[in-house]
This record gives sequence, structure tokens and C-alpha cells, in this order.
Amino acid sequence: MKSSSKAGTAILVHGAWADGSSWSNIILPLRSKGMSVIAAPIPLTSLTDDAAALQRVIERVDGPIVLVGHAYAGAVIAAVRDDRVKSLVYIAALAPDEGETVADVFYRTAPHPEAPKLAPDANGLIWMPEDGFGHAVAHKASPDQLAIMAAVQRPIAVQCIQEKAPPPAWKTTSSWYLIAEEDRMISAENQRFMAGRMSATVRSHAVDHTPMYTAPNFVVDVVLEASRQTNRKKG
Repeated sequence: MKSSSKAGTAILVHGAWADGSSWSNIILPLRSKGMSVIAAPIPLTSLTDDAAALQRVIERVDGPIVLVGHAYAGAVIAAVRDDRVKSLVYIAALAPDEGETVADVFYRTAPHPEAPKLAPDANGLIWMPEDGFGHAVAHKASPDQLAIMAAVQRPIAVQCIQEKAPPPAWKTTSSWYLIAEEDRMISAENQRFMAGRMSATVRSHAVDHTPMYTAPNFVVDVVLEASRQTNRKKG
């Protein structure tokens, strides 16, 4: 059965070291505003695989869609093309241009002093050290939340960050970008660069890299703003 709503559907796409539960503070507030919500599972095995998984979720939906991507998932939401997708929302997310890799844009600026040193293991998988969550991924989160994040983390394959991106959907689709001014994983300077070249509507807040946990109201607001714009165009 396909999902649909007069207010549209928000498809929420998690980043590296996460799963759909990373949106747990966002789902019910969006539903309370009349939106359908799906937290899309992606395998984190390659950009192509992840985009294909997202496309399968999109096929379950009737009506207008707002794609929302956090961190790595910014590359994923721009790698699908579907007429149902009316808006893209980037939450402290990476936005490679055609021919760039996620690594290209991630390492465009020098790492924060608290950022963890990351390297693939023998299986080509990149794991987040447990203390990396508290130092950089969500340094404003509670100890309990950090423990949960570390316990449920899923590794990202090195192919995800080394595969060249296709022509990005942000060149033809309205985009919003929530800049995390206190981000220790993707610098705010880097986020401003990416938001600027995609001509996104920018919303900037003094939040950490994972505001879905630490400042969910800001995330909900920008998704609803994108949804309202979608409905305005539809009307």
C-alpha cells in the first residue's frame, strides 16, 4: 500500500553511523502537522546502492515528497530523480556536485580539533569510535543518547565516500539547508559553501552536527517550511 497525505510525505534519510531511529524526535511532530513520514533505510554500502534503496522507498509514495538528508545522506537525496520529489532539505549535510565524491566535499576544510580520525577496517567499513559521538557527532547530546547512538551505529563503506556523484537533483529542485554553526564534523564554513552553490534557502542555528537529537524543533521547522512551499507550488 502506498503512503500519501494532503500535506505531502517527508522521507527522512539517515547518515553514516546511524539508522532510521536517528529521526525519532522528528517523526511525531511532522505527523502532528499532517505529514506522512517514512524513515528510509539505506544500506551504507555505496552511493549507487543507497540511492537505489531510497528510490524503492519513493515508489511506495503517492503525492508530493520532501526528501530530508542528514550528513552523508545529502549526497543520497540528490542522486535520485523522481517527479514526486518537490523539495530537498539538507540537515548539516554533504552536497557533492557532479563528478565530486563525498570525500571531496567532506575534506574541503580542515577537520575540527575534536573530530575523530577515521579509517576503514579490513572489510572496507568505517566505524565511529565511541568517544567520537560525544566529541563531534553530537557533542550537545545527553550521555544516555550518546550511549544509544554508539550502540546502534552502522558503519559506512568506503565506497560511499569515494564514488563520484551523478548530476545532483539540487540543480533543478528547490532546496533548503539547515547550517549547524557549531558542527564539529562538517564545518559551518563548508556547509555555507555547499548551500550557496545550490542556491538553497538557508536556515542557520547554533547547533551541533546532529540537531535531530539536540535541537529537533529547528529540523521540524525547516521540513515544514519546505513542505508548505511544495504545497504552494502545487496549488
